[in-house]
Amino acid sequence: MLRILERFAGPNNGSRNQGSIPERLRSNGAEIFKGMAGVATNVAKYWLEATERIMEDLDCSPEQKLKGAVSLLREEAYQCYVDAKRKELLNLTQGNQSVAEYEAEFLCLSRYAKAMVEMEYEHCVRFEDGLRDSLMVLIAPQREQVFSELVEKEKIVDEVKRTERLNQKKKRVGIKKRLRLLV
Repeated sequence: MLRILERFAGPNNGSRNQGSIPERLRSNGAEIFKGMAGVATNVAKYWLEATERIMEDLDCSPEQKLKGAVSLLREEAYQCYVDAKRKELLNLTQGNQSVAEYEAEFLCLSRYAKAMVEMEYEHCVRFEDGLRDSLMVLIAPQREQVFSELVEKEKIVDEVKRTERLNQKKKRVGIKKRLRLLV
């Protein structure tokens, strides 16, 4: 069966993965998408489905799929994507992420909003705005203006807080064990 497939598709010598994702997509029939103005909504749906099928055929990873789809967007469609990423940055909060995870997501999204974080100080302020309150109250009064230094300080504070939580948890577990022994 493998030989039949190889004759049909050619031997798998790795040539499928050569070239950039946009080149591979276009050479396999993926089309550029310019936007929704004057286009029926089902056209966007069909474009997306066709592009997904091509990506599945090319065994693209999730990251490659995203990069590939974005590379096929033009004009209004690309602007909508960029606007969505800017909104994500405005609404980004640390939540349960570590400072390192939050930093990675922040840096990724800030590429789409360069005017919003053009200066180093603006970068710091926007980053601080999304931090958990328990971290922000410890760092914000220092008004750090160098982004890399701010992130390093936040990582240290985050690690200290995490260690404190672990120690409190261990202490509670120890107390519960002692209480069980007394009963």
